[in-house]
Amino acid sequence: MTDLRLSVAVGDYDRVRPLFDGDVGIDGVEPVFLRLEPEEIFFRAFRHAEFDICELSLSSFSVKTALGDSAYVGVPVFPSRAFRHSSIYVRTDREIDTPADLKGRRIGLPEYQLTANVWARALLEDEYGVAPRDIEWMRGGIERPGRREKISLNLPDDVRVTPIGENETLSGLLARGEIDGLIGPRVPSCFGPENNVGWLFPSPRAAAMDYYRRTAIFPVMHLLGIRRDLVDAHPWLPATVMKGFTAAKRVCAERLADTSATKVMLPFVEEALQDARQLMGEDFWSYGFDGNRAMLETFLRHHHAQGLSPRLVSPEELFHPSTLESVVI
Repeated sequence: MTDLRLSVAVGDYDRVRPLFDGDVGIDGVEPVFLRLEPEEIFFRAFRHAEFDICELSLSSFSVKTALGDSAYVGVPVFPSRAFRHSSIYVRTDREIDTPADLKGRRIGLPEYQLTANVWARALLEDEYGVAPRDIEWMRGGIERPGRREKISLNLPDDVRVTPIGENETLSGLLARGEIDGLIGPRVPSCFGPENNVGWLFPSPRAAAMDYYRRTAIFPVMHLLGIRRDLVDAHPWLPATVMKGFTAAKRVCAERLADTSATKVMLPFVEEALQDARQLMGEDFWSYGFDGNRAMLETFLRHHHAQGLSPRLVSPEELFHPSTLESVVI
């Protein structure tokens, strides 16, 4: 039997690289890898379903799942996870010293429905009582003008989202002080004391660790998707794709733990790895459904409350049934 030749679009991450290098395979699949930036993958996937297997925005996929028109079936493989305390930037000359000081402010964002922004708004509301309606949202490109929402939205009447000028960027507006802050997954080029732009949380790492101790939530940004027509024709695909990506992550973890020579070009990697294990356990970047269900429930609750999904989606709906349980030998 000939392996299926399938395109796989995903970021160039260490937890995926064993698949890129051929050290780990996907049973029954001959993958053709496309190492692309998330923005390009999401645009091409949600507009045209160009890829057979690909990384997907959790937020956009949740919208499509709620509407029942997703071209992709989800697999609980999470290529991207991040605490979003470091994604909230503010003017340091505006007396914005606490999250509560964001109320009434003009805050930029590249897209309202971005997963990073959903998590940031959830954090602000659950932890500090700052609701989406308390902020005037300014939408546009962080560094290039003209960015728009990838999918259409129907937001609550009390949420104000205003597009910035066609030739403006959020980083430029923030540098000039025309907005008070910015929330987004990429660091704006204006970040730094020379522009009076800094983090809302002076120590995002400490704030995120405290958040995890109290909530046990390590936010997921992206999941893996497989084109629905392929899954219909080959129902074995979701489980075998999950098996391959999980094996790649395991190899990555083993290499990261090898301290004979640091595998990442960053000082103090070994100490950071020990800190993560002490706080979050050995499998701190977990795949699979059961260990991530509570986190996904929190996200989906806020996603619906923020007006992004027209109904409350259950975590089970996101994934193919064959991936909700794991084989135990």
